[in-house]
Amino acid sequence: MNDPHPLLPTPYRERIDRREAVGRLSAALVAGGAIAAGAIFFHDRSGTESGRIAVPDWRVQETGLPPGVISHGGDPAANVRRAVTALGGMDRFVKRGESVLLKPNAGWDRLPEQAADTNPEVIAELVRLCLAAGARRVIVADISCNDPLRSFERSGIGPAARKAGAEVVTSRRVHLVRAAVGGPVTGLQVMGELLAADRVINVPVVKQHSLSRATLGMKNWFGVLGRGRARLHQSIDHSIAELAATFRPTLTVVDATRILMANGPQGGSLADVKRLDAVAVGIDPVACDAWGAALLGLQPRSLGFIAAAEGRGLGHGDPNLLRDLGTA
Repeated sequence: MNDPHPLLPTPYRERIDRREAVGRLSAALVAGGAIAAGAIFFHDRSGTESGRIAVPDWRVQETGLPPGVISHGGDPAANVRRAVTALGGMDRFVKRGESVLLKPNAGWDRLPEQAADTNPEVIAELVRLCLAAGARRVIVADISCNDPLRSFERSGIGPAARKAGAEVVTSRRVHLVRAAVGGPVTGLQVMGELLAADRVINVPVVKQHSLSRATLGMKNWFGVLGRGRARLHQSIDHSIAELAATFRPTLTVVDATRILMANGPQGGSLADVKRLDAVAVGIDPVACDAWGAALLGLQPRSLGFIAAAEGRGLGHGDPNLLRDLGTA
């Protein structure tokens, strides 16, 4: 199947001359390109074949925690704080001196009210919580579908993240590297900043999707992949489950402040938006996706990617496993 949005500008169509290409490569290899150093170091210890970087498992092995926690209320930041606290606090997941990457959905040149991107207040609060837990560095990064600068700025994610103390990496700055990935993802490059992070928090927004019926946390991993990722739409449920098996985040934070009920994933009309003022934070990415799917009026296990991920033992497809804190 072809790219469903062939006319949208992408970071991969950017044309650069030889001088700029050499400059970019040099920047990736000097100390100022900190991610390059991190990627090279990680490659050296990965022991993978063919020079491919291993994908870390960013999960924290904790016992006695619920799969996830849901918080409701008119303040998105307060919802994040309340849910994270109920899971034991951010310092249970992020340790002093660690680097953290937050992966929002910042794919679209849309305003927060249009619910095509993760709510900026959710991102900003996660940045603050990670820094308060002692993180030495917090990066907010995504490979956008629309123009990356406009997507980050108009969604509010870029300004909110920077104000909270994070570094923002758009697809104009991202370093793509060869990674040890398999299945339908074989051959695709992966965001180097992701692979170099000590902890990763996946922060999707709940949206309807024309192919997968819903785009949530597991589908959000499309945004860490380089050129050629559109081919994954050919077998989208299998591809999403493969991504979930490949990328194992520390936390999944599902933004349901506003959700996009129709015409996803990019939306546009406010008539398609429903305000729910809720956030779920969890360690079970499949259960978190199941919760988001239910908000769209779907039976979670009727979605091929949730059924496939659950069948592979990646989590549970029951949204009722999440603990609901109610309204603050």
